[in-house]
Amino acid sequence: MPKIADKYLQVDPWKVVEVGFDPGRNRVSESIFSLGNEYMGVRGYPEEGYSGDTLLGSYFNGLFEESPVTAHYKGIIKSLRFMVNAVDWLHTRITLDGETLDLAESRFSGFRRELDFRTGIYTREFVWHTASGKDVQLTFERLVSMKVSHLGAQQITLTPLNFSGSIQVRTGLNLKVIHEDQQRCYWKELKQDEAKASDGTPIAAILGETVNTGNRLFSGFHVVAPDAVTDELVQEDSYIGRVLTLTLEQGKRSTLDKLVVNVADKDRSTQNDDLWLRGIELTAQHIQAGFDAAAANQRAYWDQVWAESDIAIEGDPENQQGIRFCIFQLYQTYHGDNPGFNIGAKGLTGEAYRGLAFWDTESYCLPFYIFNNPKAARSLLEFRYRTLPEALKRAKELDCEGAFYPIATIDGTESCDLWQHSNLQLHVGTAVAYGLRHYVKMTGNKSFLYVKGAEMLIQISRFYASRGQWGQQSGKYGYFGVMGPDEFQLMVNNNCYINLMAKKLFEYTLEVLEAMRNEASAAYDKLAARLGLTEEEQQDWQNKAQHMKIPRDERTGIFEEHDGFFDLPHLDIHSIPVTEFPLYSHWSYDRLYRYDMIKQPDVLMFMFLYSSEYSLEEKRANYDYYEPRCIHESSLSPSIHSILAAEIGRSDEAYKFFEFATRLDLDNYNRNTREGLHTTSIAAAWMNIVYGFGGMRSDGELLALNPSIPERWECYRFMVTYRGTKLQVEVDQNQVSIRAKSGGVAEVQVYGNLVSIDEAGIQLPLRKAVVQ
Repeated sequence: MPKIADKYLQVDPWKVVEVGFDPGRNRVSESIFSLGNEYMGVRGYPEEGYSGDTLLGSYFNGLFEESPVTAHYKGIIKSLRFMVNAVDWLHTRITLDGETLDLAESRFSGFRRELDFRTGIYTREFVWHTASGKDVQLTFERLVSMKVSHLGAQQITLTPLNFSGSIQVRTGLNLKVIHEDQQRCYWKELKQDEAKASDGTPIAAILGETVNTGNRLFSGFHVVAPDAVTDELVQEDSYIGRVLTLTLEQGKRSTLDKLVVNVADKDRSTQNDDLWLRGIELTAQHIQAGFDAAAANQRAYWDQVWAESDIAIEGDPENQQGIRFCIFQLYQTYHGDNPGFNIGAKGLTGEAYRGLAFWDTESYCLPFYIFNNPKAARSLLEFRYRTLPEALKRAKELDCEGAFYPIATIDGTESCDLWQHSNLQLHVGTAVAYGLRHYVKMTGNKSFLYVKGAEMLIQISRFYASRGQWGQQSGKYGYFGVMGPDEFQLMVNNNCYINLMAKKLFEYTLEVLEAMRNEASAAYDKLAARLGLTEEEQQDWQNKAQHMKIPRDERTGIFEEHDGFFDLPHLDIHSIPVTEFPLYSHWSYDRLYRYDMIKQPDVLMFMFLYSSEYSLEEKRANYDYYEPRCIHESSLSPSIHSILAAEIGRSDEAYKFFEFATRLDLDNYNRNTREGLHTTSIAAAWMNIVYGFGGMRSDGELLALNPSIPERWECYRFMVTYRGTKLQVEVDQNQVSIRAKSGGVAEVQVYGNLVSIDEAGIQLPLRKAVVQ
């Protein structure tokens, strides 16, 4: 199925720029121009109000609501939790001569908006032509602070072009927001008032609570408008704000700055009064510097990000913009300041996927953070440790022992209401274990492993030891009645990915426990006693690993995705009319499961994760078998195919899969950017460059690099942090240069040879991949 770009944005290496306003694309732009800082996020909606098609979205990581689910059988979830739309802290209304600005109704010209990756500021500007004949140049700027999680800032600049006179601006905090997916407001007001900072600065604030879960949110703000002649407090149901009258002088700029502090709280033991006082104190603390100071801090933050994480591409301006957009959004979504948070599939940019985190976090997102921000990588693993109690409960619901991590979650509980996914997709636990292994090997940091990670591994292993069974005829251990990463194969036996990853889980758990006995015996003895871990249990894991069934055709070297897959009816996926995509919307649900058509990589996924254990011949054989059967209904799919295609020498094919990776959302390839950004596939775009063309592999004992370069690129550069050393890799059409920018010397493999990289670096001739 061809994916076609919907190009309407300007190409710029450091910005996303939209010139001219297209109402039909407004929701797409609202997603693309989203801002976030891990703690909170806000879509690029018009703060002044818009009666056209819009999704007014303001979200807080981990702030959730729930709705009941009718469950007829044991093990099916009874409630559904989701990220809830929250306070509209940008709420603004502008009125001139009795006309209120609304881009769906008002006359305007010169519309332009941009998101600058170097400043983190979203700017929107146009000239408003009122019915009374007055023209006003309006510029809206906003930021969500990357240095102060609670802080958001807004600046509105008004310049009258053909008149002098007054204009009214109403700005405030609105809790009467509709959660679009459920078509209702989930907030009730607890308190609103105007308070005073110690220096007398007025702070208008509101405190709300979600109606079902009792999650609370404080929001307070202060406005600075030098040209205001009147300033009145407005209090309504679930709304507090100020109405200001500004005196404008023709040709002169007039500004209104709004500083907002938001504080989310899920701890029911916190008293409302205590949360209110904390919110007022934080607001008073952070509003003093004003918008300009917040903007300066923002730029300093992004300067540091680009110094450490930039990917530069020469000769491909579209993908240069695309990969910087991806890196920008990954830092906005997560940077490790809040260990209780995870990464939703849409980040904080929309309500699709309900703000839930999937196995994508450890499989696709974690590598970016391991090599760019190890603190954030550890923070993601902390989320899994903190939610271990919920995973233990979930295993019991499914008649198993140990910990069963949910396929979709916001707080550790399962929030997927499709039993075939929530009960049969077992691979989240192995993804968590793989993520832990990956983090430790690439950072060299064992402290988390021995203190918390080992406990997670034990409990995950207990689940896989209790969920599997022994085959009657094969005498092999495996998993029956499951669904692997390929979600077009339902209730299958011995999914190869699940079986192999479980085998690796058992082996890694035993390896860690043996290392603890040797290196941290006291910690091991304490953990074993607390969890009741015995030698007999560990021998059982060893036995099951040794006898795990791994379906494979020994003659061809092709792994069978699951028992009986090779015998399924074949379907030529290229014969499916384009009009029938996406298949979920056009095919009956059961029809998806009748063929050897796959949704996304399954066998190829584990061959990527454990790349060093498979030969190029094995990878070619399995790629050639499975790629023609993959329909790529998941946005995560093309990147893995591109990475493997680059490795086996299919450079044109690799680039074909890569073409839309970095611009999936910018060019709306899947026609669903309006729902929010594909955050986890944005991480896959980073992998596509670094693991694909950069040839990086990180599953072995040492980091390995086997760089290549697309023919149309002149040069590219990327950086990775490996065991404390910052490495810069530069590749052009003739040579590869690698040097340590900081952190001393690193031992890595380059084109299969062990080399030491220091500040002087090395230069090697570029090797061309051999096509077979």
